[in-house]
Formats: sequence, structure tokens, C-alpha cells
Amino acid sequence: LPLVVTRVKSVSLSHMAATRVQLVDAAKTADKAQDFDEMCKCVRGIAQMGQALTVEERTMFHIAYKNATAKKRYELRQAAGDAGKAKAVTDICGEVLDLLDKYLIPSCKDAESQIFLLKMKGDYHRYYAEVDLNAQEQKNSALEAYTKATEVAAVTLPPTHPIRLGLALNFSVFYYEILRDPDRGCTMAKQAFDEAVTELDSLDEESYKESTLIMQLLRDNLTLWAEDAEEGDGTKVEDVGDP
Repeated sequence: LPLVVTRVKSVSLSHMAATRVQLVDAAKTADKAQDFDEMCKCVRGIAQMGQALTVEERTMFHIAYKNATAKKRYELRQAAGDAGKAKAVTDICGEVLDLLDKYLIPSCKDAESQIFLLKMKGDYHRYYAEVDLNAQEQKNSALEAYTKATEVAAVTLPPTHPIRLGLALNFSVFYYEILRDPDRGCTMAKQAFDEAVTELDSLDEESYKESTLIMQLLRDNLTLWAEDAEEGDGTKVEDVGDP
């Protein structure tokens, strides 16, 4: 009988079948190529392994979804009211929140990671609420995540720590923009700024630059919000890690 050879199309290694090291390498390659959709697939595979993220992996997870979400939020702003673009934003927010709740937050082993991930949870519930201001569940969940992160940060991180400062910045934006509570938002931003100022002298040069960058954003927001109170035309400024 003649030998029958069946030709099959070659396929790349699936993200689920790849090893952790392969996924990290693939995520770095995608980052360099600015292919953030592919980078999201890689970091999603890492997250679904259910193990605590390293600082490098945590940063890549943040960068991937930050950029992918930023694109979708921008497209929605350019076409306000477009149901398809609104769904694209809420879908990616739901994806991130699912990964945080199922895998990343339960597996984190240190306070800094817990604060970082809870801040992300608050951020993505906030982005969801931006699309639907009537989404009370999203507002409640953002408030809960931000509040818990703030409580942990208050006893584990110094006031000058960039993660603590970024958390205060975004939490204050949440109060101002989503909960429509400008007094609380301004008070929170000012308190974070004032507490950090008193400890700046203890920082090394690199830490000083990183902390003062976020402190400047806090000050910018306070200035803009003061103008908003007078003229009704303020604009938010988010932290350097946000979309």
C-alpha cells in the first residue's frame, strides 16, 4: 500500500502550554515591539499559573494592560457614545479584574504587592465606572479596593513611597471624578503631599526623583481642582503608571 503522508499546518506554542520563562521572554519581546495585545496574552498566561508574581512580572502585567486599556479608552473618548467601543473598555476591565480576584491578589505574599494589586483593582473598577456612571457596583468595589490598599499602605510603606503616593493620587481622582466629592478628593491629595514633603530629605537621588514626580502630579491636580472650583473647568491628572 502506498504511504499516505498527512500535512498539518504548524502552530506556535500556545500561551497556556508555554513555561513561565517562555511567557516572560515573549512578553518582553511584545513590549519592545509595542504589541500590547500580545503582551496581555503572555502576562495573562503567567497570572493564570496562580503563583505570586515577581516584581518584574508584576510590572509587565501592569504595562501590558495599561497600554492596551489606554488605547481603548482613547478610542472611546474620540467616539463618545459608541456602544462597541464602550464594551471594549468594560471587557478589558473585566478581564483584568478577573485575573486580580482569581489569581493575583490571593497569591501575593508581601504588603507592597498587595497594595500595588489592590490599587490596580481600584483603578480598573474606576475605568469601568467612567464608562457607566450609574454602575454603583463598580464604584463600591473601587472604593473598597482603594480603601483596603490605603489601610495597608499606611502601616507598611513610608509616605514617600511611589506606590503609596500613586495610590493616594488615584484614590483622590476617584473621589473627585467618580464619587463627585471634591472636598474629600482635595483633602486626600493634600494630605499625601504634605506627609511626603516632610520626609523627602531622607531619600536617595533616584527615589527622590520618582517620588517628587508623583508629588508634582498631586500638586497639579490640586491646582486644577482649585481652578475648577472657581471656573468650573478642571482636568484630572493621573499617576505615571496609569493609562
